[in-house]
Amino acid sequence: MTKTFTFDNNGPVPAHRHPRGGGWVADTARVAPSAMVTRNARVFGNASVSDNAYITGQSRVYGNARVFGNAKISGKARVFGDASVFENSLISTNACVLDNARVSGNAWVSGDAQVSGDAWVSGNAQEMAK
Repeated sequence: MTKTFTFDNNGPVPAHRHPRGGGWVADTARVAPSAMVTRNARVFGNASVSDNAYITGQSRVYGNARVFGNAKISGKARVFGDASVFENSLISTNACVLDNARVSGNAWVSGDAQVSGDAWVSGNAQEMAK
């Protein structure tokens, strides 16, 4: 029996609960067994979450976004479009990473900050907006 779930009011799509954390993952998205998607987090579209990435809180990863390495997405953060978040970076609170943006290294993006376009935040950078 195929299960469905409605992601962001776009109608029901085939989906399943991720075995590590119980969050909803659309069948079109790819989430590695080693990654964590907690109960209220969502991964959908053609998004990819791999390695030891951690998706928690009410965060969303969607579109063609990629989250990998030891990256953490938490709070109500969103990663979408063709964005990539990787290595040990953290996206939290209400922050958004979108378009072709990249966040890597030990970078933190939090608050209401937005990283977009072709921007790259890396190293030990911290981007916080209120």
